[in-house]
Amino acid sequence: MRDIPLNASVECADGPAGKSLAVIINPIEQKVTHVVVKGDKVPWSRHRLVPVEQVGETNPALIRLNCSRAELAKMEPFVATRYVQKEPREYPSSFYGGEGPTYMNAFVFAAEVVPVAVERIPPGELAVHRGATVRATDGRVGQVDEFLVDPASKQITHLVLREGHLWDRRELTVPFSAIERVANDTVYLKLDKQSVESLPDVPIDRSGA
Repeated sequence: MRDIPLNASVECADGPAGKSLAVIINPIEQKVTHVVVKGDKVPWSRHRLVPVEQVGETNPALIRLNCSRAELAKMEPFVATRYVQKEPREYPSSFYGGEGPTYMNAFVFAAEVVPVAVERIPPGELAVHRGATVRATDGRVGQVDEFLVDPASKQITHLVLREGHLWDRRELTVPFSAIERVANDTVYLKLDKQSVESLPDVPIDRSGA
């Protein structure tokens, strides 16, 4: 199995490209469909949806892509900017230069429009970020660190937890079949804490091949 790390450095064939921000999952097919690459300098606008077929070799700290940086820049943006109207703010008319008691007792409403970043997740799929909370049926057990993928089928086999407090092992692998659902950047398991703690170790290929 190969790992797809999150918050790892990403390199194109011709140089550094940024960091891996999230993975996009098709929960029906149990596959990773895209890796989200976050550009280093410009927020939002340089985040790109990279098809998993473009992922070459990986290790816990690095993802190498099979494309160039120019090709990456042409891929679908992950974040769109939308403008929303905030709740109107109430100001006394005198604030705008009115005079006399009539103006002092009147109010003017000012609406403010602000930009909001919205993730462009393909329909029917889910985005999972590094650090997303993982919860067993009876409470929190850790955070998402990475995913393990079968190189032949491209299917997700396990997710790797970090910062768990029930065990002394540095890594704990949870079968993808144990995931009940993903919602609001939280992974909900079908298992309780005791069952998670008793999961067998699964070897992870750290060779980068």
